Amino acid sequence: MSVKEVASKYIMKTERVLGEVKLTGGVPRLNHDHVRKVLEEAKRYLEDAKFYFDKERFEVSLASVAYCEGLLDALRMLGLAEFEW
Repeated sequence: MSVKEVASKYIMKTERVLGEVKLTGGVPRLNHDHVRKVLEEAKRYLEDAKFYFDKERFEVSLASVAYCEGLLDALRMLGLAEFEW
């Protein structure tokens, strides 16, 4: 799959989700374990990015590291993590 095709696939999928997403309206139930799980998921995406980079599947590597950055940014925006890029 070309980079253009991969980008198109991700854009369409994300547009669909943004069009369908519903906020629950409930009170967030966050604890340290929830935050740790998100951080572990971010680490897995980074490992995926390195794996695909080594396999020269750069488009998948870039998508994986972008997911990682997105999770980290979300934690920071929610006031649950502190760091600077």
